[in-house]
Amino acid sequence: MKLSIKQWIQVILSLGVAIWIFWFLYKDISFSDMSEVVEESSILWLGISFLVSIFGFWLRAWRWTLLIDAGEDQNTSSFRAFWALMIGYLANLVVPRAGEVARCGVLKKTENIEMGKLIGTVIMERTIDFLFMLFAISLAFFLERDLFISLFSELVSVDDIVAKINGALPIIIGAIILIIILIVFLFKKYKENSFIKKVRNFTGDLVKGVVSLRKVKNQAGFWSSSAVIWLCYYATMFAVALAIPSTASLTANAVLMVMVMGSIGMTAPVQGGIGTFHALVAFILIRYGLSEEEGKIFAAIIHGSQVVIMIVLGLVALAIFFRITAKGEPKTS
Repeated sequence: MKLSIKQWIQVILSLGVAIWIFWFLYKDISFSDMSEVVEESSILWLGISFLVSIFGFWLRAWRWTLLIDAGEDQNTSSFRAFWALMIGYLANLVVPRAGEVARCGVLKKTENIEMGKLIGTVIMERTIDFLFMLFAISLAFFLERDLFISLFSELVSVDDIVAKINGALPIIIGAIILIIILIVFLFKKYKENSFIKKVRNFTGDLVKGVVSLRKVKNQAGFWSSSAVIWLCYYATMFAVALAIPSTASLTANAVLMVMVMGSIGMTAPVQGGIGTFHALVAFILIRYGLSEEEGKIFAAIIHGSQVVIMIVLGLVALAIFFRITAKGEPKTS
């Protein structure tokens, strides 16, 4: 994937922000202290966290194939979807949000599926994940209501948010209406233009992917796998917590709060959630009685273990991808 100068500037700036946040958080923590905690950690629980995490990745790839094959007479390879997914994760570590496009591009070459449709399925997939994240946040709010309200009031001013939304809403609505009118006008006036035709075809494929959910044959498998994917996130977090002496006594509710804060941190537009994930996870752990250093070290270990998995499997996936494309086998197997 080639990047323009503007995109390279964005990548460098986001990476710079991520590195600065990470440095600011860990400048007072020595490498020897972190190494000591890792040495004291349970290899068994860390190993379990690795296996659960990889299973979660595999399940995500399998769920993706359900969307891709919805309403179609095809059988997309779960193996190839998995390798495409891992290449996407690897790309995300370099360019924020590039992984979604990258994994679609990989699967397009290996399975010969329309790019627009693949992107549509990813949009639907991310929408479902967002709904499950909202459910996790709601569950955390229900179980840890007092702490949640305390954190929210400290981090966000509700009155300010309402005032800003009320002030900007007319402008936003007006801009959306103007954009829609402009798009409709251009599509009608230049409907025979080759570029417009390509955009229409791509949009059609995109819509096909987005609405693929209702055509999924295995609805039970789709929704149960979506739930288990988030359970894998939780189990991975819990396993790492049990592995480290300072966090081994955390309650199930506390781990849920850590997972929620970590998930929010991962949505930041920086490579792999570097910095933002660590800051939010450490922040919430301090509220559960851990020292600032213990919270930051836990965040570094859980995030670092995930990054290691993504890099190793991503590189393996790249090697497999090059081997498949070199043999010229862009068909489902």
